[in-house]
Amino acid sequence: MALFRRSADDKAAAAPPQPEVRRTPKQSEQVARNRRPLVPEDRKEARRQVQEKMRAEREKARRGFESGDEKYLPARDKGPVRRYVRDWVDARLSIGTLAMPMMIVVLVMTFLNDPQWRLIANLVLWGFVVVVVLDSVFMAWQLRRALRAKFGEKDAKGHGWYATMRAVQLPFMRMPKPRTKLFHYPE
Repeated sequence: MALFRRSADDKAAAAPPQPEVRRTPKQSEQVARNRRPLVPEDRKEARRQVQEKMRAEREKARRGFESGDEKYLPARDKGPVRRYVRDWVDARLSIGTLAMPMMIVVLVMTFLNDPQWRLIANLVLWGFVVVVVLDSVFMAWQLRRALRAKFGEKDAKGHGWYATMRAVQLPFMRMPKPRTKLFHYPE
């Protein structure tokens, strides 16, 4: 045992293993590695490949949006609260869903020559609009209560218009596509 100097065993144990060092490549090597032709050999083929790649990406994004994949949703549809709102609206039978078919019926009735039928069609239309507005207000109130129970007071506000716009659409036209069945409310 050496008193003031280290032995060979102590030196080997004290020296940490050195990592393998790669040298920095020269600029000419980096340029050569990244060199690609500015214009492809066959422009038509290159353009077709780019278009095909973009078409595949758009199709993938469309499928993701329809299925409700968070990665492909726009900012207004993202998050667990909005997912809950969509599922809750899709489970509810809403009067607003009948808005589009009712508009078509009223439009057909306005083509009748009898002014009395036109007046009746307009009154029915405005009555239906009032009922849809009342149903939407009631739905927003119910939804706010459900959101408060599930997510707390902070996330309970600001979802009524989103829910109303989704409720007025026909179920097969809603995007993202409905994930729940009628009357199967989310937990």
